[in-house]
Amino acid sequence: MLKIWLEFNPTLKNREAGVIYDFPSINEPLRQGDIFSSLPRIDFTLDALPIQDDEGNFVHERWQQLAAHTKGCNVLVSIRPVAAILVTQDCDVIRAPDLTFCEISRFVDVDSKAKQTTSPKSWMNIITQHARINLKWFYLPPDAQIGFAEKMAVDFMITIRVPREDVEKLMYLRKGRLNKVAYDHFRERLSEFFRRYAYDEWYSLNQEEFAAYRKDKGDVDPFPWQSS
Repeated sequence: MLKIWLEFNPTLKNREAGVIYDFPSINEPLRQGDIFSSLPRIDFTLDALPIQDDEGNFVHERWQQLAAHTKGCNVLVSIRPVAAILVTQDCDVIRAPDLTFCEISRFVDVDSKAKQTTSPKSWMNIITQHARINLKWFYLPPDAQIGFAEKMAVDFMITIRVPREDVEKLMYLRKGRLNKVAYDHFRERLSEFFRRYAYDEWYSLNQEEFAAYRKDKGDVDPFPWQSS
């Protein structure tokens, strides 16, 4: 479980800028790119939801059964604190009833290639080249001020919804935010992730080009117009 060690101090003023981070005071309003610690992530499975029966005992029900026979019920779910970054746009932050965050995890847990990476050159390739190819994460470098003891990453695949009014009461959990350079990059990466669509990059190759692609990239399935 990720632990962020910075202590809450209501009188704390802006600290010195970090690697790619700024540190707003607790009184500054929320903005996209704000980084929080200890926000709630809820985990459950729709195949076995624990609910209370009439006698107060917990029984497990499938979601299909609950959805067909009730308008709502109390369910026991698992909840744990995680680090996360605010992705709701600034124009919506001031009025939206709920805010959306993406979870922040260790880089080695978000990208499997990072587990075998040790040399500065290899890290350079992942952080620069792979960051352009893999749209599912956004790299966050270590920084003691914000509480990241190792390389971290925003996982765009994992979103968390928190009521805005609750977040405003938990501003002491905001550890910092992305500086302007990083924020501009983050905003573009975020938009690229959510507007992307799945496609097989070899679909437009002719038969000869497809044969060369398969030889270089490995065995992939041809489209009908690429088969002999």
